[in-house]
Amino acid sequence: MTDHRMLLVHAHPDDECINNGATMARYVDEGVGVTLVTCTAGEMGEVLVPELSYLAYEEKGGLGEHRRGELDEAMTVIGVTDHRFLGGFGRFHDSGMAWHEEGHAIPAEEIPDNAFWNADLTEAADELVKVIREVRPQVLVTYDQFGGYGHPDHIQAHRVAMYAAQLAAVPSYRLELGEPHDIAKIYWTAMSESRMRESLRELRESGDTETFKGMEPDGKLPPFVTPDELISARVDGRATVQRKMDALAKHATQVEQDGHFFSGAESGHSWWAEEYYRLARGTAGTTGADGFEEDLFAGL
Repeated sequence: MTDHRMLLVHAHPDDECINNGATMARYVDEGVGVTLVTCTAGEMGEVLVPELSYLAYEEKGGLGEHRRGELDEAMTVIGVTDHRFLGGFGRFHDSGMAWHEEGHAIPAEEIPDNAFWNADLTEAADELVKVIREVRPQVLVTYDQFGGYGHPDHIQAHRVAMYAAQLAAVPSYRLELGEPHDIAKIYWTAMSESRMRESLRELRESGDTETFKGMEPDGKLPPFVTPDELISARVDGRATVQRKMDALAKHATQVEQDGHFFSGAESGHSWWAEEYYRLARGTAGTTGADGFEEDLFAGL
C-alpha cells in the first residue's frame, strides 16, 4: 500500500464504471486507497432485463436494492473494498430525469420528496465531510457543474462534492465531523473531443450507423464531450480496461450486454481504456509528451 488515497463521488451505481472503472482498477493495483461514495441507489433507472421489469419504480419497485447488489459485484471485480452510500443506503433517493429537446437531461416534472435533487446542500455535504475527514484523500474525482449531461443527480453530486471539499478544510467547521482535511487536487470527469471524433469516424467508416446514433465525426457534439484544451489528465487504462468492462457488465439492469459499451470495446473503436479529467483544484504535476498528466497524483 502507498500513502495515496482517492475519493470518487458518483450519483448512481454504474456511473463509477463508465467514467472511472479503468482508473480505479489501476490505482487499486498500485496500492492506492480507493473510496467510492455513491449518492443514490438509482431507484428510478431503466430496467433493461425484461424478466426484472417488475423492479421498476413505476411497477413494484425494488430496483435500488437490486442495484446495490450489482454495485457490490462490480466493485469486487474492480477490487475496491471501500464503497459507501452517502449518508447510508437509502438516505437520498434517485431523482429521476427527463430529456430536453436539445438532447440533454433535465429534472422530471414529478420528483420524489426525498430525492437527492431536493436535498439540503449543507446537510448532504456534511455527510461527505465526514467521509473526507475520515479517509483524508489527496485526490477527489466527481462530475463537472453540468453533471456531464444534465442529470439532476449528477449536478447535485458535483455541488455536494465541491462544497464538502471546501467545508472539510475549514479548521473551525463542525469538528465533531472529524479533523479538518484539505484535498490537494480535485478532478472533474471528461470525455475527449478529439478521441470522440476519431472513434466516430472509425465507426462510420466501418458502416456502423447505430453506435452513438445522431453524432457525426465533424458535427456538433453533446455537452458531455470536452474540448481537449480544457483537459488536464489522461489515465491510460489499457492494462485494466478488461476489468472495467467486466465490472460494467455486472450492472446488468442498466447496460445492454450487446449495446455500444461492449460492441465498441470488441470492435477496437472503443476509447473506454482512456479516461480523461479536468483539473478543478490544485496544481498540475508533470505531463507527458501530449501535455496531459498521466497520474492523478502527479506533483504530490
